[in-house]
Amino acid sequence: MYICPLCREPLKLTGRQYQCSKHHSFDLAREGYINLLPVQQKNSKDPGDNKQMIEARRAFLQSGAYQPLSDAVNTLLVQTTPATVLDLGCGEGYYSGRLQQALSQTTIQAGIDISKAAIKYAARHYPAIHFAVASAYQLPFAARSFDSVLRIYAPSDNAELQRVIRPQGYLISVSPGPEHLVEMKQAVYPNVRLHSAEIKQEPGFVHITRQQLNYTLAISEPQQLDNLLQMVPLAWKFSNEQRQAFVTATQSISIDFLLDVYQLA
Repeated sequence: MYICPLCREPLKLTGRQYQCSKHHSFDLAREGYINLLPVQQKNSKDPGDNKQMIEARRAFLQSGAYQPLSDAVNTLLVQTTPATVLDLGCGEGYYSGRLQQALSQTTIQAGIDISKAAIKYAARHYPAIHFAVASAYQLPFAARSFDSVLRIYAPSDNAELQRVIRPQGYLISVSPGPEHLVEMKQAVYPNVRLHSAEIKQEPGFVHITRQQLNYTLAISEPQQLDNLLQMVPLAWKFSNEQRQAFVTATQSISIDFLLDVYQLA
């Protein structure tokens, strides 16, 4: 299903190397992933989450704090009965890995992220899933490769989504609800602006359903909350003193997700 990120020609795997008809080649890494993010598509030398951020994210997700979201996403995706699924911005593979357990064993799964460290971790822990370091704005996949695409907080390009999703295929999109992590905002902003609940229009797609998932997360220990802070852009707003005070004093935090299902028209 891969195409060359340089010339967009199909890639063929021979041994442990993918090559296109124009002789651009990409090695399959020892962990089993492929790097399809050429230097001209990078916005920095080492884009995406670094190893420390990935370890914090993994520890937080493994605590089960976002398992209700994973379960809800899995239910929606199973209902689409996909033969092929792409996890867009898959990170270290938490959602992909749990989804694998819910889907049919014949379902082909793929995941991409711009973070090489995240993809390396994902490929090592979920070897049956096809992982690639790649840009969501120039997806390295052939047209109509996927029945369903999962997008959790990931940036994306609408035209690329239309290109890789099959006719009548689905986009499952997760975004923050109005009250999501509102306590963090209250800790650093005098006037808090809530996330919008407006349904985003996706050209070429029809919005099918929306599900709101909200609950109060009891914080088991300060480190759990500190791990969550490392996952969100808001962390940069905290001084070291504010951060320490916040993770020490906060006993619970609001979780609010919006899950939208779109179908390619």
